[in-house]
Amino acid sequence: MAKLPFMCGISGYYSPQGIFPPIELERMNALQQHRGPDSSGVFTEGPAGLGHRRLSIIDLSQAANQPMTSACGQFIMVYNGEVYNFRELLQQIRKQDPSFEPRSHADSEVVLQAFALWGLDFLHRLNGMFAIAIYDRRQQALYLFRDRLGVKPLYYYYEGKDLIFSSELKALSGLPTLSSKLETDQQAISSFLLLGYIPAPLSIYRQIRKLPAGAFARIDRNGFHTEKWWEPAARLEPETTDNPRQALQHLESLLESSVSYRLTSDVPYGSFLSGGIDSSLITAIASKLSNEPLNTFTIGSPVARFNEAGFAKQIARHLGTSHHELFLTEKEVIDWLPVFFNTYDEPFADSSGIPSLLLSHFSRHNVTMTLSGDGGDELFMGYGAYRWAERLRSHPPATLRKMASAALMLGNQRMQRASALFRYESHQTLRSHIFSQEQYCFSHPEIRELLRAQPNEIQLNERPDKLPRKLRASEQQALFDLQYYLPDDLLVKVDRATMAASLETRIPLLDYRIVEFALNVHPSLKYRNGKTKWLLRELLAKYIPRELFERPKKGFSIPLDQWLQNELKFLPQQYLSDAAIKKTGVLQPLAVKKLLEDFYLKNKGYLYQRVWLLVVLQRWLLESNVTADGLAYVADQSGQGNFPGRLEGGPWLK
Repeated sequence: MAKLPFMCGISGYYSPQGIFPPIELERMNALQQHRGPDSSGVFTEGPAGLGHRRLSIIDLSQAANQPMTSACGQFIMVYNGEVYNFRELLQQIRKQDPSFEPRSHADSEVVLQAFALWGLDFLHRLNGMFAIAIYDRRQQALYLFRDRLGVKPLYYYYEGKDLIFSSELKALSGLPTLSSKLETDQQAISSFLLLGYIPAPLSIYRQIRKLPAGAFARIDRNGFHTEKWWEPAARLEPETTDNPRQALQHLESLLESSVSYRLTSDVPYGSFLSGGIDSSLITAIASKLSNEPLNTFTIGSPVARFNEAGFAKQIARHLGTSHHELFLTEKEVIDWLPVFFNTYDEPFADSSGIPSLLLSHFSRHNVTMTLSGDGGDELFMGYGAYRWAERLRSHPPATLRKMASAALMLGNQRMQRASALFRYESHQTLRSHIFSQEQYCFSHPEIRELLRAQPNEIQLNERPDKLPRKLRASEQQALFDLQYYLPDDLLVKVDRATMAASLETRIPLLDYRIVEFALNVHPSLKYRNGKTKWLLRELLAKYIPRELFERPKKGFSIPLDQWLQNELKFLPQQYLSDAAIKKTGVLQPLAVKKLLEDFYLKNKGYLYQRVWLLVVLQRWLLESNVTADGLAYVADQSGQGNFPGRLEGGPWLK
């Protein structure tokens, strides 16, 4: 019986001019060793080369090693991910080709044969998470594929006729062949300050791009092009499901199928359990389907407003899981900051990546695979941004918005935060503005004032054309999150944090069948009677008493606002000093000084995320140009890094 492989790292090149040395494949494999520390394989022929890192957990035979050759010998593949419906695919393949018999117990061979039989159409038959590279030896063409939601990453460098790709950015930026050519991307910096992450296809380097979620690429001697093969807007239908009973039954059936697929494993597994709606529902269904007590993992915060560990423990007790708790301390956060910065390769401001790293390493002591509840907020309207989208849907005149903003600025910090939501520039950028201000990031006008060079226009597809039905403002906002926030922040966080610990994570709510179902559920079944994620709550109530989960959302984060005022104050002191700002030459010193004074001297604590954004950006800029003046982040031999001594700063740091 075919079985699923474990997570991997892939890399490769297409170089008809022969300017990329094949030995660099080994270097890229080494730079991604954490994604697969057990074995390494390479293939080179003609203009192409493919590299693979493998963690041997399921099929230990050499027959499962990659790069893998198709039964016909024409195609060579490296593959990172899992296709959960491989059994059904194998049956379909055997109907068309009865002679096909896999040589291994890995689903990768089934995926490769599916491409050999059906070409590009094979993508629409796959249910899973994947980044795939396939070389056609006869046509001398290389294909790259990324899954629908972008769970697994893929970066590429393309110049002229040559292309190089890898699972992680560090495998490209760390190559001597490329490092001297790389330049920072001004549009990526602007986008980072607006969103807190860098959206595809951008990366922090102008010469390196991310293959977007649901896209494929093809390169041969005639050229290179990319194309979307799946996107959320294209899966919208003219009519929505608005019958609560039918929607609930359909969702439960889909979730049981999705979780069942993702419990296929020959290694110890468990579930991340925060105590919130999404992770509790996934854990409850997994417990129902598991033949033995499920391992569950929770991380607790020392600050009560972020700590859901007690609720998670009650839910674990009710479900009868084998529960494991890790409580976070300020010292651990400080100790893990260098690891956090090094793990994400480019500016990435989602501070929940720090507890995600800790939880991943903690869980890896007991299991090698976990389930995660990511996706529920974006699919079933769990964020406050969706309420703001409805409030602003009538587009009040600029004069009225200005008056409302000014009035709110006279109130408490929560009202001051809300005032920023009224200060948007145009209807065309409203989606990104709402997201930006809900996340406490910089607005479009503020970015222009903050950067020394005139920033490039931020290009986001905020208002898709030709939709089959008219969307409510909240649906448009949720679609924005599915296009950008989910693949370029949340899934990046999950992939890098878990792979840094050589831990596999599967995300049942992002089964494409559930995503397409949720896209066509009426908004009244998502936000109902003042409750977010209403449909998920109703389903969860079948497994867990409501009193265990009906409470305000806390989120998976750290008290960054408090810690930047105290334990982490050394970070802005180190990276936002006058000398550091002058050294990088990217930010306006006076704008940075004003922000720090507002945060530290005028007690505008809600500005903490903006301080953090600048710290993350400055640290990356300084590290990418390491000098001996004590200002830069310095990588140690382990690759995890250390911080230089803490400097004395201005009055806002006293």
